[in-house]
Amino acid sequence: MARLRKFLPHLVLALGAFVMLLPFYWMFLTSIRSSAEIFDVSLWPIPKQFEAVANYTRATSQQPMARFMLNGVIVCLGILIVQVLTAVPAAYALAKLRFPGRRLLLLAVIGALCVPIQALALPLFVGLAKAQLLNTYFAMMMPFFLSVFAIFLFHQSFRSYPDEIIEAARLDGYSEMEICWGLVLRGSLPSLAAFAVFSVVAHWNDLYWPMIVVTETNLALPPLGMLFFADVESGADYGALMAGAAIITAPMVLCFLLARRHFIAGITMTGVK
Repeated sequence: MARLRKFLPHLVLALGAFVMLLPFYWMFLTSIRSSAEIFDVSLWPIPKQFEAVANYTRATSQQPMARFMLNGVIVCLGILIVQVLTAVPAAYALAKLRFPGRRLLLLAVIGALCVPIQALALPLFVGLAKAQLLNTYFAMMMPFFLSVFAIFLFHQSFRSYPDEIIEAARLDGYSEMEICWGLVLRGSLPSLAAFAVFSVVAHWNDLYWPMIVVTETNLALPPLGMLFFADVESGADYGALMAGAAIITAPMVLCFLLARRHFIAGITMTGVK
C-alpha cells in the first residue's frame, strides 16, 4: 500500500504528460509519413514510407517559412524588450516605494489581468487604421507593450528582496533607477527568465491579433503563415503542413529546454502557479 501511494502521483503525472505530448508526437509522425499513411491510426514511430525530406522540402519552398520565423523573432523580441522596460520600474515602485494610492494601483493591475485582448481589439484596430499603421511590425507589437502580467510577476518577486540592502544602497548614493535595475532586478533574474518564456511563447503562437492587423504575407508571424500555407495546399497535403508546424514549434521547445531551470525557479520565487 505504501509503495502504491509512492508511485501513484508519478503514474498520474506520466499519464498527464502522455496526453499533453501526444499531439506533438502525432504532428512529428505525420510530418515524416507519406500521404497514404496520414490517416492510419497508428503510433508506431517508423513509417512504412519515409517522406520526411519531401514533406519538409515542400513546407519550406511553397511558403517563405524563413521569413515567417524572422518576423516572429522581430516581433517577440521587440515586445519583450519594451515589456521589461515598462514593467520592471512599475513593479519596483509598487513593491518597494511608499506613496498614496499604491494599493489602489496594485488592485488596478490585478483587475487588468482579467481584461482579454479581444475586448480591446476594436478600438485598437480603429486607432491603428486611422494612424495608417496597419500592416506594420508596430501594429502587431503595440497592444502588448505594457504587460500587467509582467508587472504582477515582477512585483511578487521584488517583494522578497531585502529592504535593508535597498536602504544601504540609498545611503551610498544610488538612485532609485540604479537600485531597481542594478540590484533588485539582478537578484530576480529567474523571474525575468520565467517571464521571457511566457512572453515569447505567447506572442510567437499568437494568431488572433496578427490576423486582424496584417494582410501581407511577408509580415506574417509563424501561425498566420501556416494559414497562408494551408490555403495554398487546400488542406490536402497534411504531411507538408505538419512539417511546417514542426518547424515553427521547434524554436519554442528549444527555448523552454534551455531556460527550464530558470523558468521553474522564477515561478517558484514569485508564487505564480
